[in-house]
Amino acid sequence: MKQLFLIRHAKSSWSSPLNDVDRPLTNRGIQDAHLVSADVINELPEAYLFWSSIAKRATETAILLAQNVSYPIESIQFKPELYTFDDRKLEQIIKLCPDCCDHLIVCGHNEAITNFVNKFGDRFIDNVPTSGFVKLAFNVNRWKDIANGQTLKTIFPKEFK
Repeated sequence: MKQLFLIRHAKSSWSSPLNDVDRPLTNRGIQDAHLVSADVINELPEAYLFWSSIAKRATETAILLAQNVSYPIESIQFKPELYTFDDRKLEQIIKLCPDCCDHLIVCGHNEAITNFVNKFGDRFIDNVPTSGFVKLAFNVNRWKDIANGQTLKTIFPKEFK
């Protein structure tokens, strides 16, 4: 059994003329990431890999989550290839996860996350919001074999407001 935890980065700022990859979180994004991570901790297994996009908004979200769930920040793997909005590319990356790992967290971007969740989960989600968390399970032994999974849990910031 493989479990995948997808997190869309928290709300980011458009106020400065920065390259997309360099956009930081807003104050609301930081607050929402804290709200969601307080509940995410109840969903996480004892051991897992944690991957994140290299975009500033994703790395900041991943670091906030890691701090809140007591995951060593230095163990997060920041992957340039996760800076993608394409669910097919996201799928390719996830399928490369080592099979010795049964649990993977990925912090990334929309539309890739929403489209991935709707392709592989069993519950339609119109839009995974910023700071949104989705837990999927796959009854397979190898990541490359993931297909029709189960959507076990969603945690969205609006649930706490």
